[in-house]
Amino acid sequence: MTKIIHHGAVKGVTGSCHQLFIDNDHSVLIDCGMFQGAEASDLEQGSLAINFSLSNIVGLIVTHCHIDHVGRIPYLLAAGFNKPIYATEATAQLLPLVIEDAIKVGISRDADLIDKVLGRLRSLLKPFPYDDWFGIPAGGAQVECCFRMAGHILGSAYVEFKLPDERVTFSGDLGAPYSPLLAAPKPPYKCDSLVIESTYGDKNHEGRKERRLELKRVLERCLSNAGTVLIPAFSIGRTQELLYELEEIIHKGSDDWDHLDVIVDSPLASEFTQHYRSLKTLWDKEARRKLSQGRHPLAFEQLITINSHADHQRLVNHLKQSGRPAIVIAASGMCAGGRIVNYLKTLLGDPKTDVLFVGYQAQGTAGRDIQKYGPRGGYVYLDGEKVNIRAGVYTISGYSAHADQKDLVNFVKRMRVKPKEIRIVHGDDEAKLALKTKLQALVPESKVWIP
Repeated sequence: MTKIIHHGAVKGVTGSCHQLFIDNDHSVLIDCGMFQGAEASDLEQGSLAINFSLSNIVGLIVTHCHIDHVGRIPYLLAAGFNKPIYATEATAQLLPLVIEDAIKVGISRDADLIDKVLGRLRSLLKPFPYDDWFGIPAGGAQVECCFRMAGHILGSAYVEFKLPDERVTFSGDLGAPYSPLLAAPKPPYKCDSLVIESTYGDKNHEGRKERRLELKRVLERCLSNAGTVLIPAFSIGRTQELLYELEEIIHKGSDDWDHLDVIVDSPLASEFTQHYRSLKTLWDKEARRKLSQGRHPLAFEQLITINSHADHQRLVNHLKQSGRPAIVIAASGMCAGGRIVNYLKTLLGDPKTDVLFVGYQAQGTAGRDIQKYGPRGGYVYLDGEKVNIRAGVYTISGYSAHADQKDLVNFVKRMRVKPKEIRIVHGDDEAKLALKTKLQALVPESKVWIP
């Protein structure tokens, strides 16, 4: 079997970073992500620095630009990495925005430093379209690589490698097959070794119809009690899917819906949404059909975007005092910083407020604490301050951008030539063990294991 070393996403769901050896002297890195939540707090001080040798790494493959897959790239560059960075065309377009934001939030706001890092990043980026094989030079030979549609966020891919004697696939993060905007992932024809995520390896999502009805019910409560619905969401992927679904609900709703403001309070999310619009050739058929009918799923009338910090502060205070029904979508998706924290500190104590979680909340994050303790009237610490939770707390797992257990099993099941080895990463222990049991039953002759 091919040698693979896992530098992250083995004890939880964040910090994805894997090293695939082409031979004894050459390897490629697949993702270089940030640790978050409990996984980050368990690390020693200074551990964001790259703690493995770069001497034989000939390139970095980026599956998509969520922070838990790309957040340590600045540290990789600081360690002297100067090899090509391969990504899909859409990911290459979005990645500098993500890295710029990551540097500002977690490292420095020094404009010269940011420009230097981004200039270096852009000089190394090599974009490729989906389904085109390309070569990565490795000494006197080269390994063949191909990006395949993953359906997780715009530009996301799973990656196939053709080695001399083996086909190796890294799933990255796989999307759910019926999520709006993006086409569903189709598994490879053949795979010998598979590294697969397991974020929802122990759960199945609600169907799209059910989750939209649940979303509509939460919003109707907001309309009836003149409260605010807070939706923590990542700037890329989740925010755009929510806007798409909200446009559909408002389009089919009564006149009452005309008074409901939908607010995206995130400059990064607003910028990503513009990119989603410009890259609509990657949308699925349903989304493109709406465009042809004159509808604008990501730019409808009730949509308001907030950019400046001053406007953000004014809006937080306005919502506290006005009693006007509104939906606020803001980052971070796990309430681990970002503008959503100010809304939570101000509005969690108001029974008219609702908090709606639509994505995975990692252990050790404020989002997980609100999700766990909120329904029983508990509290959460935000910026070191104890905040009592009187708001309603809801979770709709169907809006996760991740495949669920059934989808992950089907990804393997629908391969014509099944893998001889499956490594399960990127999940909590329960999720990994549950998926392992399912996959062992599906391919009993294969080695299915958890690194």
